[in-house]
Order: sequence, then C-alpha cells, then structure tokens
Amino acid sequence: MPRTRTGARASERDRALALRIGLRIREARHRAGLTQQQLAGDRYTKAYVSALETGIARPSMVALQFLSERLGMPASHFIDEEHPAWTRIEVDMRLAAGDWRAAADGYETLLADATDDSVRADLLRGLAEASARLDLGKEAVAAASEAARIYAAAGRETDAALARYWLAYGLYQSDNELDARSILAALLEQVRGGLQVEPDFEMRLLTSLAAVESRAGQASRALTYLEEARGLAADLDDRRRAAFLFNLAINYREVGDFEGAIRAGTQGMALYRAAGAIFESARIENDLALAYLASGQVERARELATDARRQIEDTGDERWMAAVVDTEAQIALATGDVEGALRLAIDARGHAERSGNEFGGLMAMLTEARALRLSGRAEEAEARFDEAAAVARASRAPSRLRDVLREWADLRAEAGDHRGAYELTSEALSVN
Repeated sequence: MPRTRTGARASERDRALALRIGLRIREARHRAGLTQQQLAGDRYTKAYVSALETGIARPSMVALQFLSERLGMPASHFIDEEHPAWTRIEVDMRLAAGDWRAAADGYETLLADATDDSVRADLLRGLAEASARLDLGKEAVAAASEAARIYAAAGRETDAALARYWLAYGLYQSDNELDARSILAALLEQVRGGLQVEPDFEMRLLTSLAAVESRAGQASRALTYLEEARGLAADLDDRRRAAFLFNLAINYREVGDFEGAIRAGTQGMALYRAAGAIFESARIENDLALAYLASGQVERARELATDARRQIEDTGDERWMAAVVDTEAQIALATGDVEGALRLAIDARGHAERSGNEFGGLMAMLTEARALRLSGRAEEAEARFDEAAAVARASRAPSRLRDVLREWADLRAEAGDHRGAYELTSEALSVN
C-alpha cells in the first residue's frame, strides 16, 4: 500500500531548504520525463511528491535516497547548496509555457545569487510576470517596481515599459485601480508616440485599461477600449485571444448584454481549454455562470459554477475560490435558499480574507447583506451594509460603493428610516 502521510510541515527556518530541494526534485523529474505518480512509485503518493516539490514537506534521507535512485542521480545533488537548481533559459521556458509557479520559483532561486543589475532586472521582470499570472499582486508590484527602476536608470526604455506593465497589473490585483490606470494610460501614450515594445503590446494595454475601467464601474468606457483592441486581436495565439474574450465577456455582462457575455465567454473558455489553461478556463466559467444567472437561466448557472468550483479547488487558489463560492451564494439567493446563500457568502468571505482578496471580500459582504435582508434580520443586514460601504470607500471602488449605498438605502426605507435612506441615496449620487 502506498503511503499517504506528507510529513511534518517545514518550519520557517527550514522553508528555504525545503523549497530548494523541492525545486531540484521537480527539475530532475521533468528531465527524466516522469509524472509525480510515476516518481512516487509504490512506496509514496503523488500528493507526497507534490508536497515535496512545492516545499510544503521536506524529505527524509530514506525518501530522498529512494527518489534520487528513481531519478538516476545521487542524493547529494538535491541537498548540495552550491548546485544550481535552474538555468535562466529553463526558467524563461517555464514562463513561456505557462508554468507560472515553477517559473516564479526559478526566478527567486536565480535572484538569490544574481549581483549584476542588468541580470537582476531581467529576473525581476520575469518574477513580476509569473507573480501576476498567479494573482499575487503584491509580489508582482515589488518585483516590477525594482525592475522598472533599474531599467530606467540604464536607459532601457522598452524593458522599463514592460516592467511598468506588470507593475500596473500587480496594482490592479491589489485593488489599486487609480495607479494602475495612470501607468497604463502613460504607457499607451508612449506606444502611440512611437515606442516599440512587442507586437501585441498596444492590444494588451487596451485590454488592461478595459479591465481597470470595468472594475471601477465604467463598463461603457471599458467596452470602448475593447472595441479599439478588437482589430488588434485577430492574430493572437489561443491563450491571449481567450484572455481578450474573457475581458469582453465581463464588460458585456456589466452593461447588461448577457447574450454577448455568454457568446464571448463561451468562445474564450473553449480557447483556454484548447490551450490547456484549466485555471483560466475555470475563471471564465465562473463569469459565464453569473451571465447565465443574470439572464434567468439558473440551472445552467449552477452547472457552470459547480464545475468552476471543482477546477478551482484542484488548484488550491483561495483568491478565486472566494469568487466562485460567492457566485454559488448568488445562485442560492436566486432560488430562494436564503440560509444556504448566507452560509456560502460567509464561506466566500473567509476565502477572501485568507487570500487577501479585498474585492472578493467586498462582493461576499454584499451578498451576505442581501441574504440577511431577505431573511428579515434587518439589524444584521444594516451592520453588513455599513461594513461593505467602508471597504468600498477605502478600496476606491465607486461602482460597488454605489451598489452598496443604494441597497442599504432601500433597507432603511423599508424600516421607515426615510431620512437615513435619503442620506445614503445622496451619497450614492455624489460618488464618481
């Protein structure tokens, strides 16, 4: 029988060593052409190998000897601190192949020994992209800002532009739409002024600006950017065209064109699946669920949300789990299952808080407030609307703040507090 215990979690002191060993095990396994299950053999499990490769667990010498023999390498290869776990070309290839976690790990490993500023800047830019792809906004901001500074000092304008793009991406993921918009708009002006970056860079800037405007509640402005980008998207590969369609679907839904959202989202999901991008496919599937829900097709929405949850659960990504569970809560509300919606909204909020997903937490709070209101728990609903409004104000999300204030005003009006309702409505009208 295979073993199922993954071993004790590494302490903070041993974390670096566990990660280094894990990177080398994964590197050797890929070179040998083995899957995690094949490497585990009959003695261990795929989960155990995965835990080793990600640094969650550190192997015993017995386990390391077993694995090294299967990989055809001495055990010392994995624990020798002087042995380079990655080469630059290998890490860049992982990034190009969409293996974001491996790429991020590789860049971090190479950065530990990099002293030349030019090399550091390139590694930091790669780390920024990998972090952004993993939805790790703060990490992307830290890496991209340092890379941009080094590039600018060296007069490498094109490279600095790419670093600032990933800086804007990270800021957007960190719910700082204002600074993200400013950087993206400045980059678009540079490109249209003659700066040569990459063939699809202008399209990427337009798509990213659309995402920022959509988050800020400016769906019509976002669609304008996307219509500009449409003509530039024809020659993209499947993954990038799918990303474009994903943004298009979101904004169609925001302006109430649910048929357009379903059409674009379905096309994007098919392209992502063809490219093997399961995580991105699940994100579109979740958005499609919301589009079907808004169009009144509740059962289809439920099917899509269930499938999206299964795929996101497989990735262990709590940031996006918050979004999927909140979608399930909204579906429960639409079917009259108020208590189920409340449980799911609270669960979604927990995922958001643990992953630092402020926007997801805000959406879960709003869903929770709606459920409390429908269940007749007016005082609790009032408190939750108050909390949601505070978060929306702090995160500079005007569209969401208006939604919160208007629904909160309705709650007060129902309770006979017309003066309070008037104050909230007035604030909602003044938000811009």
